Amino acid sequence: MQLLFEEVGHAFDGLRVLEGISLSVAAGETLAILGPSGCGKSTLLAIAGGLLRPARGRVRLAGTPPAGCLNPLTYVFQDFALLPWRTVAGNVALALEATLDRRARRERVAEVLRRTGLSDFAAAYPRQLSGGMKQRVGIARALAVRPAVLLMDEPLSALDAQTRELLLEEFLTLWREARTTTLYVTHNLDEALRIADRICVLSRRPGRIRGLLEVPLPVAERTAPENAARIGELRAELWRMIAEEVRAADRELASAREPVDG
Repeated sequence: MQLLFEEVGHAFDGLRVLEGISLSVAAGETLAILGPSGCGKSTLLAIAGGLLRPARGRVRLAGTPPAGCLNPLTYVFQDFALLPWRTVAGNVALALEATLDRRARRERVAEVLRRTGLSDFAAAYPRQLSGGMKQRVGIARALAVRPAVLLMDEPLSALDAQTRELLLEEFLTLWREARTTTLYVTHNLDEALRIADRICVLSRRPGRIRGLLEVPLPVAERTAPENAARIGELRAELWRMIAEEVRAADRELASAREPVDG
């Protein structure tokens, strides 16, 4: 399915956070959202998922959901959001309990645990898992409902570099299989270049679309040595788009912290 933003704007207590966001995420596309801290990336994701009603504009879905879809829009959070009193299988099954009978739940949970390499950990509790394993459970839970659109809010930012790289490769394999429309918020340029078909750069607050960058290389070929120079060029172009916005946001933050004489 397509995800469409139409002149979306939002404010909190009079503070404008987003302004004039018109954007489309094509069916099967992964679109990364990049921008300086405080530019409204997570707010935009919350509006996309229906957690916030925009002050202006609207967000809508277009197209037909995939077969077996139980929830058109599904989140993956950076803090895992697992229930500590439930096992891995129990956490994954949570989103299925209102719609599937026990046998269907068991079958779908087994399928998604197999796809995410979690079958051997079905009876484990979150406290027994590493950060990377917890996030894998979060991904499995999202995939279990066969979403039309996956909303990911910096899902790897809480992990160390090695775990992040391993999970990134696993996620890419899953996305290539499912071709789920994905909106992926990140602050990491290299991560965005690794996974996204296109990258949307937001300006400092209020967040506006600063630019869109298409990544023309197939995902499977982006780490090949012969493509290193092209990826470097794309990274430099992306940094040119975002650098001044980051500097300006940092200056505004520093000014807000300065004591007032008098």
